[in-house]
Amino acid sequence: MELEEARKAGLAPAEVDEDGKEINPHIPQYMSSAPWYLNAERPSLKHQRKWKSDPNYTKSWYDRGAKIYQAEKYRKGACENCGAMTHTTKSCMDRPRKVGAKWTDKNIAPDEKIETFELDYDGKRDRWNGYDAASYAYVIERYEARDEARKKYRKDQQLQKLEEKNGSQNGEDGVSDDEDNEDALKVDEAKVDESKQMDFAKVEKRVRTTGGGSTGTVRNLRIREDTAKYLLNLDVNSAHYDPKTRSMREDPLPDMDPNEKFYAGDNQNRGSGQALEFKQLNIHAWEAFDKGHDVHMQAAPSQAELLYKNYRINKEKLKSQVKESIMDKYGNAADEEQLPRELLLGQSEREVEYDRAGRIIKGQEQAIPKSKYEEDVYINNHTSVWGSWWKDHQWGYKCCKQIIRNSYCTGAAGIEAAEAAADLMRANIARKETAEEIPAQMEEKKLATWGTDVPDGLVLDQKLLAEALKKEDGRKREEKDERKRKYNVKWNDQVTAEDMEAFRMKRVHHDDPMKDFLN
Repeated sequence: MELEEARKAGLAPAEVDEDGKEINPHIPQYMSSAPWYLNAERPSLKHQRKWKSDPNYTKSWYDRGAKIYQAEKYRKGACENCGAMTHTTKSCMDRPRKVGAKWTDKNIAPDEKIETFELDYDGKRDRWNGYDAASYAYVIERYEARDEARKKYRKDQQLQKLEEKNGSQNGEDGVSDDEDNEDALKVDEAKVDESKQMDFAKVEKRVRTTGGGSTGTVRNLRIREDTAKYLLNLDVNSAHYDPKTRSMREDPLPDMDPNEKFYAGDNQNRGSGQALEFKQLNIHAWEAFDKGHDVHMQAAPSQAELLYKNYRINKEKLKSQVKESIMDKYGNAADEEQLPRELLLGQSEREVEYDRAGRIIKGQEQAIPKSKYEEDVYINNHTSVWGSWWKDHQWGYKCCKQIIRNSYCTGAAGIEAAEAAADLMRANIARKETAEEIPAQMEEKKLATWGTDVPDGLVLDQKLLAEALKKEDGRKREEKDERKRKYNVKWNDQVTAEDMEAFRMKRVHHDDPMKDFLN
């Protein structure tokens, strides 16, 4: 405290902040002390200054309609419709061509300029970001043209009145009088405009007061006693409220009893009252324009409304004519004599039996409702529909018991043939099962497996076959190397079945895939 008093008196030097700047000792403590979440280690006035925003953020907007490159030939991966490289065919905004640029290689559209940047806090919430102010010049031109037309019309009216009053000989004097009258009209028009602006948004409605209520003037959109629409439901995910237009289209309290709530969203007014009639008028104008009538709701609203009115009158006339023609042809039961009392009370001789619960047991057959699909349509000479018969997890026709849907109906003969075939199939299966149960007891014999000219039932001796295989191996070695052939070789012209089988087994076959690996 003494140090602070000395600084205030100028006896001690002023305190310095982080940037090296002196802090005025007369600044109150609640301004010089930084908030706790800034983690300031020493006194500073940095939190009182304007914080610098992130340099990466910007308030700029996309360059609308800008192009960057114009290709002359189609490039791989580009849009097949227009040939631009910056989008796909599905997201192409150009007119769908009869033959795309991929195949014609002509009129290649330029690539769009694609920008990616992050908006700052103000840029994200700026509703007019990206608005082109030059487009407002069109609105100004329209109003100026309207004012010029109004002045011309007023001048023609004044000239016509002066001609009628003074005659054609005083035309020159009438021009000067007309200018004075025009200036007076301008003054009067300005006064009228000022009075209208003063009463802008003036609403005449009933005001609830403690005295019982009286008619007064309110200059806002709601009574101050009522809860504002954006305060009815404070949930973030509830109905969206637009503060600029003061509109809340959806119902903020959809689960509330409709008899208790006085506000159900702005959309409730779109489907009731004159809004619904205006919507029907718009739809009629669109349909009339599509059918060739020169009608436009915005360009000529009176003409469109008159056409719609005549259409409704003609429609009612046509409806009444059709009704009268039907009544003339078939009569009107309402104009006839009164029905008998027993028919009016629903009495008849028909007997209906009920149970204790009030259900009908017999006496009244309930009508089977029909679906939207075609029923009782028979094809291929069938007398029943597909799916009327089921057997063994398969659907079929009940008339011929066939499970093939596109088959031709064979009737009772087909059913008998199918049953006979099924009986034959069961008999064959049973015969096969009995044959498998009693296997043939046959002696296992080693038969010859090589060659095609082996006689049936030939049995080989395994010992002789093994010796024949050894002899065949020796013969193979002698064929490879002639030096290994012995002297005084005795030849035996008798060839046994085992020798022949050994020769067949050791022979190299040309279609053997492993013959190249034997050596």
